[in-house]
Amino acid sequence: MVEMMKNPFFSFPDLENEYPSSYTPLLQDQISKQDHERPRNVQQTSNKGLLLTFSLFICIAFVVVFTGSDHSSMSPVVVIDDDNRPSLSSPSEKLTPIIPRGVSEGVSEKSFHPVSGDGILLFPWSTNMLSWQRTAYHFQPQKNWMNDPDGPMFYKGWYHLFYQYNPDAAVWGNITWGHSVSKDLINWLDLPFAMVPDHWYDINGVWTGSATLLPDGSIVMIYTGSTNESVQVQNVAFPANLSDPLLIDWFKYSGNPVLVPPPGIGAKDFRDPTTALQVSDKWRIVIGSRFNTTGIALVYETTDFLSYKLLDGLLHEVPTTGMWECVDFYPVSTTAANGLDTSVNGPGVKHVLKASLDDTKKDYYALGTYDSETNTWTPDDPELDVGIGIRYDYGKYYASKTFYDQNKKRRILWSWIGETDSETADIKKRWSGVQGIPRVVTFDKKTKTNVLQWPVQEVESLRHSSVEFDKVKVEAGSIIPLDVGTATQLDIIADLEIDSKALEGTIEADVIYNCSTSNGAAGRGALGPFGLLVLADESRSEQTAIYFYVAKGIDGHLTTFFCTDKSRSSKANDVGKEVYGSIVPVLDGERLTMRILVSK
Repeated sequence: MVEMMKNPFFSFPDLENEYPSSYTPLLQDQISKQDHERPRNVQQTSNKGLLLTFSLFICIAFVVVFTGSDHSSMSPVVVIDDDNRPSLSSPSEKLTPIIPRGVSEGVSEKSFHPVSGDGILLFPWSTNMLSWQRTAYHFQPQKNWMNDPDGPMFYKGWYHLFYQYNPDAAVWGNITWGHSVSKDLINWLDLPFAMVPDHWYDINGVWTGSATLLPDGSIVMIYTGSTNESVQVQNVAFPANLSDPLLIDWFKYSGNPVLVPPPGIGAKDFRDPTTALQVSDKWRIVIGSRFNTTGIALVYETTDFLSYKLLDGLLHEVPTTGMWECVDFYPVSTTAANGLDTSVNGPGVKHVLKASLDDTKKDYYALGTYDSETNTWTPDDPELDVGIGIRYDYGKYYASKTFYDQNKKRRILWSWIGETDSETADIKKRWSGVQGIPRVVTFDKKTKTNVLQWPVQEVESLRHSSVEFDKVKVEAGSIIPLDVGTATQLDIIADLEIDSKALEGTIEADVIYNCSTSNGAAGRGALGPFGLLVLADESRSEQTAIYFYVAKGIDGHLTTFFCTDKSRSSKANDVGKEVYGSIVPVLDGERLTMRILVSK
């Protein structure tokens, strides 16, 4: 089923150092009028299934039954037509290579820089083409560069999101904390910058940090600053007025920095403090680092957030994973569906340890047990340890951070999506980076080996109308267009079912299948691929394939892969065209269900 959706409300006031005193009621008035200020329609689908990992950029919806048995022909797919895409038919031009920004500073950067020969092959994007790329309901500033989410929290009726932002350009640099607020995580209002690089201890950037809400109602923000000598240090900031629900004004502690790299840790390998967890009458924060090529997590203890003690040993380490940045550490309940406050521990609790690997720009997490007495975290399965096991998302998804939403008793996951345009294209379109749709994270009580993720329920408020395709039969090698009109903003749920006779009759073993190395959607087997072609033009010269592939082992057991093939997503040659995906657990009695969000 496919449903129409409304655009969210985004407000970008002219940002000055502070707002007039009448601004707070103005914000409340704008929020109350948001439904009348959404200009366009969107499409979407409803669904009850759960998808563990999925890309947020590619999407379309339907219900399909796969019954094909002629495996020598093209595997079945369903196409959603969209005739409104700009034509990408102009020749490319070769320009001088662009030096990637951010690497020498030791921070997250946009890592995709397509190079051919002595230069980057850049597509001659027109203004119309680039304007079409801007998302409709992912969070992004009006212009310029954005990367890591910072200090998300719910406070006095408002969701707060801070983020790494360059107020001057669409490339990394001059990192400042942008700040926006929302009543529902979907409709956002921009506020003045929360913090700017204006002291020696953060003059080269106000980098990633986290918020801790204390039992007395106060708030502590701990963040990494890059000093005038490019040393990574930890600093503290506080709201200037706790009675202000918008938390517009912040001040930095006069004694900053509160932490500097300890002996044996590099000046550029000490960053991104977590939300603090309380153990007895003390608080602990985790900071990412490395010993040579071993990724490590350091733990500091404090009573007042101004003075800290480095605890003996390490929370955890994994050889060959490189620098750990944007570490996240939080509990999940193994018995209940609700989220947990960061300080919860004990029976019925597992702890998630997540690290963003600086070497590969990928986020990995693992489930395990936290022993607060020894201050160590132990993975449930060493083969699924941090950096070598499971990822939140196998597409562009990095520097993720969770927070506990005490308003609705859930844990919410944010993440930066650095789309794969070249830096030159970013400069021309005047923006770079979006935040992923916030997701709710829970423990998978069925598999007990992973977490479940699902878009926050609030995204469903954008739904406007729907189209349903029921019991669409797709023969092997066939392609069936689905008419969803001209909408390019979709929320789609598709239930797919393989014909039982085809499933039982398959004798071919397929033990080496991998989303990335098995020829993408063109790699055919006995039980796949089958799925959707989305954002496809009429001639299918451009299309993005999202599909399942079921591989049968020599022991007869089935393994299900969920993949995305972007190799034909664009005629432009200066964008990423990866094929990616992973194994997804499908238990007895469960259906193959995908949910896709399109935000164009």
